[in-house]
Formats: sequence, structure tokens, C-alpha cells
Amino acid sequence: MGGNQQLQRGLEQRHITLMSLGAAIGVGLFLGSATAIQLAGPAILISYIVGGIAIFIIMRALGEMAVHNPVSGSFSRYAKDYLGPLAGYITGWNYWFLWVVTCMAEITAVGVYMKMWYPDTAPWIWALAALVIMTLVNLIAVKAYGEFEFWFALIKIIAILAMIFVGLGVILFGLGNGGVAVGISNLWSNGGFAPNGVTGIFMSLQMVMFAYLGVEMIGVTAGEAKNPKTVIPKAIDTVFWRILLFYVGALFVIMSIYPWNEIGANGSPFVLMFEKIGIGPAAGIINFVVLTAALSSCNSGIFSTGRMLFNLAEQKQAPNSFASISRTGVPSKAIIFSAFLLLVGVVLNYLVPEKVFIWVTSISTFGAVWTWGIILLSQLKFRKTLTKGEVSRLSYKALFYPVGSYLALAFLVLVLGLMAYFPDTRIALIVGPIWIIGLVFVYYKKGFHKR
Repeated sequence: MGGNQQLQRGLEQRHITLMSLGAAIGVGLFLGSATAIQLAGPAILISYIVGGIAIFIIMRALGEMAVHNPVSGSFSRYAKDYLGPLAGYITGWNYWFLWVVTCMAEITAVGVYMKMWYPDTAPWIWALAALVIMTLVNLIAVKAYGEFEFWFALIKIIAILAMIFVGLGVILFGLGNGGVAVGISNLWSNGGFAPNGVTGIFMSLQMVMFAYLGVEMIGVTAGEAKNPKTVIPKAIDTVFWRILLFYVGALFVIMSIYPWNEIGANGSPFVLMFEKIGIGPAAGIINFVVLTAALSSCNSGIFSTGRMLFNLAEQKQAPNSFASISRTGVPSKAIIFSAFLLLVGVVLNYLVPEKVFIWVTSISTFGAVWTWGIILLSQLKFRKTLTKGEVSRLSYKALFYPVGSYLALAFLVLVLGLMAYFPDTRIALIVGPIWIIGLVFVYYKKGFHKR
């Protein structure tokens, strides 16, 4: 159980590609997309494409470093190497906290979804069961985690593809509409393509970026990928196109069939779609899919938090015991500690008013923007450490360096500015910096800077 043991390289190409897709295609697409549509109307498609391009530039920057130096802890380690120990420390703890918060929301969601089938069982029982099962999966071996995540993600992806194909049937051939093709005129016939103008598109941006949270998981898997030099580039390149297809494709189909201003008024857009063609138990099917989405996100979260703590301990920025590895090759103590904190989340859900919980989850968005910004800054610094010959030998390079990296950074600053501008999200820019200041205080107080 010593800290000098290596993490197991048990993750294959299919695991990593599906994991990153699974982390990004969360409950946001199934239920949360309705809120974003209300802000921007059909022009939400522009928000997803612009956000997607920014994320792809960020992922390529991460991929360049991950292929060159595949380590567990990923961007936290790169931040330490290229921006200094304090940056690595803040980024590691920030990402760990971000997933603890996200997981709290996901296990609560499990309790809510199970209510449909078991209305008399207390939701906290399901939340607890989900937490225990997902923790055990993570403790067995990294391959078990990868296998679970593979199947969870597959269920979500099949549901989305089914919806896109069914939707195209309605649009082109009038499936479930008496043979009358619906067409795509709904995209512009209810107040225009951008009914709320540019303001609406801007307002939806932070919501859209929150939906992309989780794609950077590919970097965290680098330390446990079987063949990182081929697996990671392939995963990054395919994930971008697939997410664009799923998000943009699914929303294009939904908004073509239903007027944008009616979406969300009658529950999940996905349920509406299946009911349209006469699949009666659509609500039950989608409930099952959204349940797996929540479990998948929780599974990814426990994986991420465990790896981040392990990496922080290796860098002497967290208790040494978190650097120990079990016989099955996973950082068991780091996983158990993270899961224990999630237990607090189960309790908090019933003690703390809902408002506080919304505030806490807004930190996730702040934390995500911080992480993506650090990835870009680390990559810019990383390039400066290389000679011309070393740059030419890089097998996987960032896109449009350095202009792409600067543009993506400017875009992240814009997202933060928008969060400050709109009252609903402003709280994240109060709580986020306080959390960062708290981390810096502990860093110096505990003498981490001297280690």
C-alpha cells in the first residue's frame, strides 16, 4: 500500500472515449436544455457551437501536455510544473471540490428519479444506495470503473441517437403526425431565429459552458490509460464532434418539431419527442436514461476526486495517506475520503434549504472556468520550455497556437463577465473567489509552500 506504487493502466480506448462523453452528456442535456432554450430561442445552437469550439481548443491544449507527459492528476500536475506549486495546489483542490459539489447534486437527483417508481420510499435511501454502489465500483479496480462508465454512457448515447432519428422521421416524413412532414420552419417562425437577440445568446453562454463540464476528464484518465500516446488524441478528437452532434443535433430536432417557446412547459423535451410518435411508456424510458446519467456523473465524480487527492498527496499538498494505493491499483483512501464527504451531501440535502444548494452548485461553473483557464495558461508556458526541435517532435499539438489559446482565454473571461452581469449567476463570483482565498490561506498556514 505504499505511495511509490503505480496506478493501474487499465483503461482502454473505448472506456476513455465513452467516459468523457458520459461526463459531458449529463442531466443538463435531458432536462436543463429547456432553460437555455428559453433564454436564446433557436439561436441556442450558435451558443453550443461557439462554446464547443472553445472547449475543443482547450482540450487540444490539454492533450498536447497529456500525450507528452501522461500523469494522474493531469492539469493539476501541469499547473504545478509550469505555473508553480501554488497554481497546482489551487487547481487540484478546486477540481476536487467541484466534483464533490457536482456529485452531491447527482446523488440527490437519483433519489428524485426513483420517486417515480417507488413513491413511498424516502429519497435519501436511494441517494445513499447510489453512493455506496458507485464507491464500491471505484474501489474494485480501474477497469471495473471504466466498464461501468462505458455502459452508462452507452445508454445515454443510444437514447439521444434514437431521439435524433425519430425526430428526423417526424421532420422529413411526418412520422406520428399523420404523414405530414413537419419541416424546420419552427426554427424561425416564432419571433425569428434569435427572438431575444444577441443578449439572449450571451445570457445562455454560461449555461451552455456548464453543460460542457466534464470533458476535461480525458486528462485525468491519462495516468491510467493503457496506451496514452494513441488513446488520448483519438479520444479528444472524436469527443468534440460527437458532443457537437449530440447537443446540436438533438436540440435542432427538438426545436424544429416544437415551437421553442413551448419547450420546457410540459416536462422534458425528450419525453415529448417519444410520446409524439406514440411510445406510451416514454416517461419511464427517459426516467431510466436520466437515472443512468446521474449515476454516471456520480461515478465519474468519485473517480476524479480520488485521483486529484492522490495527486495532491504525491505533491505533498494533501495528507500523505491519500498517496497510498490498494492491491487492486486504485487510490482507495482518497476515494473513501471523497465518498465520505458525499455522505455529508446526503445529509445536507435534507437540512439545508434549496437556495443554498443552488448557490453551492454555481461554484461548479466557476471551478470549471478556472480549470479550463489553467489548462490554457499551463500549455502556453509549457511551449516556452521547449526548444524548436522539441516542438517539431510533439506528436499531438494544440490548435492554432498561440492565437487559439489566447482566443479561448478571452472567451472564458467573457463567460465570467456574463456571470457577473446577470444576477442569477453573480453569486458564483462571490463564493468562488472566497473559496480560492481560503485555499491560499491554508496553503501558507499549513506550510505547503515549504514542502
